[in-house]
Amino acid sequence: MERNVLPGYLTLHESGELAERAEAACELLGDCTVCPQHCHVDRIGGEHGFCRTGSRAMAASYGPHFGEEPPLVGRSGSGTIFFAGCNMRCEFCQNFEISQCRAGYEISSEELAGAMMRLQERGCHNINFVSPSHVVPQIITAVDRAASLGLAVPLVYNSGGYDEVDTLRLLDSVIDIYMPDAKYGRDDVALDLSHAPGYTGYMQAALKEMHRQVGDLVVDEDTIAIRGMIIRHLVLPENLANSEIVMRFIAEEISRDSYVNIMAQYRPAGRVTEEERSPMLTALQRPITGEEYRYAVRCARENRLHRGF
Repeated sequence: MERNVLPGYLTLHESGELAERAEAACELLGDCTVCPQHCHVDRIGGEHGFCRTGSRAMAASYGPHFGEEPPLVGRSGSGTIFFAGCNMRCEFCQNFEISQCRAGYEISSEELAGAMMRLQERGCHNINFVSPSHVVPQIITAVDRAASLGLAVPLVYNSGGYDEVDTLRLLDSVIDIYMPDAKYGRDDVALDLSHAPGYTGYMQAALKEMHRQVGDLVVDEDTIAIRGMIIRHLVLPENLANSEIVMRFIAEEISRDSYVNIMAQYRPAGRVTEEERSPMLTALQRPITGEEYRYAVRCARENRLHRGF
């Protein structure tokens, strides 16, 4: 356990480097390569790519959230900001209306900074950016503005794990806590279920970069997260997530001290409940069994992972 330290983005803001990072990130929007979809559209000029988001981020909601991992929630909640749009299209997404139907509103950098300040004022332990992979330039710009207003709590990057390493490097010392998904162990499953080409390679490279930046999870004297990485893995029916591959990767190439949340809450949602379109989607039309969940936990333990589940 460690005592609270000032977030790194404050130092970057004071030196002017954060503003430079924001400018460099925003340049990516002109021929967009912000995420692994590499759409090459001009988002500054109003074009939309896979994420269906232009030069401004779209927010669905924000507020204190108490359903996240205990190190993030504490007593006062995690200050979540849910972004609309996504760089994946998971067939089973439980936030389908937000991620794929863009149920939200455009938000300026000033408004986004204001939302962060209001969450801090409400006592939230952190600012938690949910589905941020496609709006990193807008986030960096808003953080720079919020830092000038007095923002001083840790920042959480809560993504699906489908992240571009070059974009993540712009977040070095900006993000304090990374919380990526490690969704799949096989690319064919990722493509069929999430429309994310090359997912496993991008996810693995992203997790390595995130861990390089922040290391394993560190908490303060009140067991509240202040820095590090939390990895989420959602168990899917018939082991479609290939948990044995994912856990082996985390243990051997990230850290056996990784905090891994093995999640059991899968339920049919999104397009899964529609007519059958593939054998994989058919498998997803039921919840997981207790044995399927225990198998994923067993995979973690066999790889000597021991935190978070």
